[in-house]
Amino acid sequence: MLFSSIPFILYFFPTVLVGYYLLFFSRLLQNVWLLFASLLFYAWGEPVYVLLMISSIMVNSIVAIVIGGMKKGQVRKAVFILSVVFNIGMLFVFKYLGFVLSFFGEWGNALYSKLNISLPIGISFFTFQALSYVVDVYRGEVRPENPFYVGLYISFFPQLIAGPIVQYNYIAEQLRNRKSSIDKFSLGMCRFAAGFGKKILLANTFASLADHVFSWSQIGSDKLAVPATLAWFGSIAYSLQIYFDFSAYSDMAIGLALCFGFKLKENFNYPYIATSVTDFWKRWHISLTDWFRDYVYIPLGGNRNANKDLVVRNLLVVWTLTGIWHGANWTFIFWGLFYFILQLIERFSDFEKNCHNTLIRRTYTLITVNFLWVLFRSEDIYQAGRFYLNMFGVNNNGFLSDTAFMLLKENIFFILAGILLSTPVVPMFNKWIYEHQKSKVSYVFSFIYPVTMICMIICCISYLIIGSYNPFIYFNF
Repeated sequence: MLFSSIPFILYFFPTVLVGYYLLFFSRLLQNVWLLFASLLFYAWGEPVYVLLMISSIMVNSIVAIVIGGMKKGQVRKAVFILSVVFNIGMLFVFKYLGFVLSFFGEWGNALYSKLNISLPIGISFFTFQALSYVVDVYRGEVRPENPFYVGLYISFFPQLIAGPIVQYNYIAEQLRNRKSSIDKFSLGMCRFAAGFGKKILLANTFASLADHVFSWSQIGSDKLAVPATLAWFGSIAYSLQIYFDFSAYSDMAIGLALCFGFKLKENFNYPYIATSVTDFWKRWHISLTDWFRDYVYIPLGGNRNANKDLVVRNLLVVWTLTGIWHGANWTFIFWGLFYFILQLIERFSDFEKNCHNTLIRRTYTLITVNFLWVLFRSEDIYQAGRFYLNMFGVNNNGFLSDTAFMLLKENIFFILAGILLSTPVVPMFNKWIYEHQKSKVSYVFSFIYPVTMICMIICCISYLIIGSYNPFIYFNF
């Protein structure tokens, strides 16, 4: 079930919300209600694989209880390693087995087709959350929790299928002792509405533009070369699409969680104003970056090693895993390795200290990120290579494109809005309003804002009713 869908907006969410607040007298019953709703939410799209998620909840709950009841020693460590193997093994079978079997040619592909394995939605997200819980218990940072609360933590529907990835030690206290309030609820609804608008009005528009260009490149890579201006237009459209698509989902998830009293960490911090690739990854998909830092990079030694070779190794492991986490395709693996190389260069050249011109640093970062999104979006390495040739006009493809200018002209409002909203103009304006609460502009804004949000929601629902393009990119991961 999509957040940006009629069943969710008009039926599921209102029903869950009303039921939750009718049970205001008992936090336990509210949690039972949320767990039931979350399992139903997942079963709506994955009626069979909801059993897989329940199995993950039960196995990790039992393992955590066993680990928590044992003294430190080899047996405890062995149980922990087995739990890691179980979680990674489950992820491997459903997400990477087909990729590995493809190395065996037709035989491997035939075997995989016979197995008839499909990718469960959100498996990368809920598996990482389950691992977070077991690791936190093993480290002694949290106590083992009963399976009911572990189930709510892993299956909580706002962040279940596309994040943010929530570490157990961050939310453990909130499971029992969170507080709901009018302020939280109103802030949550506004945050959800903002994400809803970003998804329907911006991300979906950019998606149709990017898909048009990339599909043309894929189909006609040997016969029709995409002109350079159209190729750059498509890459920029995809850069805007993936940002507004994923940040919109995070906004909606954070907003929904607030409506139920939960506070989740931010997942984006205007990554397209980053001043380096390293800075970009402090702003993009923050919850994934934090997860790899806390559960892979630091345990390997991080950057505390005096031996620089070990630092390089640690970075290589993290960025190889980051690429693999996104999908079973060479495009994702090379995408992760390129980010490893770039961050390695920035680290050992002290790029941010030695380059004092902020404009140059931001331009370099934007071009680099946009360039690598092409690899991320491409179906395979071949298409990525052809697309890069098109971008630089060395594929007998020409430079100017009437199609690019037509698409630009027809969508100029959305493109300008997307570029503007990729910068912190909204929080800057909110800060100004807060500092000038008694000004006339503030009074006008306090009236216009709710009216604008209501109109935007109505407009978005209208888009949904007519059946506009509406996927979420990160559902694939």
